[in-house]
Amino acid sequence: MFFNSFPFIFIFLPISIIIYFTLVKRHGLFGQIWLAIVSLIFYGLLTPEYLPLLLASIVFNYSIGSIIIKSLNDSALEKWIKPTLIIGVLGDVLLLGYYKYFNFVIFNLDRIPGLNIPMLEIIMPLGISFFTFTQLAYLADAYSGKVKSTTFISYLQFVTFFPHLIAGPIYHHSEIIPQFEDKNGYVVNWGNINLGILFFFFGLAKKVVIADNLALVATPIFSAVSNGGNPMFFEAWLGALAYTLQLYFDFSGYSDMAIGIALMFNIHFPLNFFSPYKVTSIIDFWRCWHITLSNWLRDYLYIPLGGNRYGIPIQMRNILITMLIGGLWHGAGWTFVIWGGLHGLFLVINHLWRMTGRKVHNFIGWLVTFIAVVIGWVFFRADSVHSALVILKRMVGGYGVSIPSILPNFGYFVQKGLISVAPLDGVLAFSSVIIGLFLVLCLPNLAELTKNFNGPMIHPKQDTLILFRIIHVPIVYSPSYGWSFFSAIVAVCAIIALQTTSEFLYFQF
Repeated sequence: MFFNSFPFIFIFLPISIIIYFTLVKRHGLFGQIWLAIVSLIFYGLLTPEYLPLLLASIVFNYSIGSIIIKSLNDSALEKWIKPTLIIGVLGDVLLLGYYKYFNFVIFNLDRIPGLNIPMLEIIMPLGISFFTFTQLAYLADAYSGKVKSTTFISYLQFVTFFPHLIAGPIYHHSEIIPQFEDKNGYVVNWGNINLGILFFFFGLAKKVVIADNLALVATPIFSAVSNGGNPMFFEAWLGALAYTLQLYFDFSGYSDMAIGIALMFNIHFPLNFFSPYKVTSIIDFWRCWHITLSNWLRDYLYIPLGGNRYGIPIQMRNILITMLIGGLWHGAGWTFVIWGGLHGLFLVINHLWRMTGRKVHNFIGWLVTFIAVVIGWVFFRADSVHSALVILKRMVGGYGVSIPSILPNFGYFVQKGLISVAPLDGVLAFSSVIIGLFLVLCLPNLAELTKNFNGPMIHPKQDTLILFRIIHVPIVYSPSYGWSFFSAIVAVCAIIALQTTSEFLYFQF
């Protein structure tokens, strides 16, 4: 059962909310227990075989965290703080490493002559990257003395709260646990319900109306290349741009839905996207794309490595290491390592350029940044390094550039061997990409539209430069009949488009 399914929208979510507020009125603990149970049911409906693993991870990390917190307040136990932290971190890393990277390591070791290590049939548990990173941050903060002792129920809620469990956002314990325990949130807030519904259905529309249709353009092109096909110049760009837009609308749509669901429970999630394709530098891109992951990488990798405290060469090294690990976090494959390495290199170049004090025109900065991001997404999406290089070679005019004489035949591939690739609907494909670009470049995002009502959501730094504020909407969201009517139209369109349940892209990570 996913967010974009009829059972979730019309049965699971309404029942969860009604029973939660019914119980929480009687006693806050009853509501907390119910929310924890509902979250575990949600995860169990998706992957019942891995529910015990999730629970074991939670019990393990809560125990480790409790020992660390207790040891900080007892001088006799002080010597056990660091060993306990090491045990906790190793436990989490080994769990993630086994399920996500074991076969990747074996695959590469088998290339050594004489080795023949069998690979295992391992199915990665949904959300393992997210709930592992969430708990690693908790342990690190406990070690730094930033965590107060909390109950197991509060911790269970913190880790399993179902809007974020599968694909984030990666929130911080100091942001969320106090909200679960705040009695002011135990009363139905119709303003939050109204705003939550807006976020939920706008996010749903992003997914099922926009992202899933862009997938009809991107998937055939990338699949054809993985099967040996060679796209033409325009097809390569069409596939790369379609996936660039698909990933944004898919993941930001999920994040908006998660924010909306949480708001219905009076929980404010941190913002995860803020018009990342409008920025004029790769530094600003990472302030606006998957913001909670960027913050996690900064706080728990980049800064502990030394950040910018030990000179420029060490800072550049730290950036590269952080982004390589960030790339590997997304998936066990060389394409993800290269994607992370590219963004590390882009960030290094961007930082060095800023140190020179030179400036470029904002439009040039945007164009260079956007093209760099698109190139990175080609590696992110391709099934192999070879496939990515084929598409990139076509994008730079390898084998020449040919302009199709008839637009509807825009999707034909140059055939290779016996590979047969069905043509795309050129008009539809081209229109989908143009409309997608218009939406991300020319319209305000949900955070901007609801800036007066979205509570303590985390926004990017104020110095982030956003280009293409072409269309300024003179009004912002308010609980009104007009906005309710508009939201209803969006909701109806999303529900009509919800013919099949497709998985969110970031569920794979």
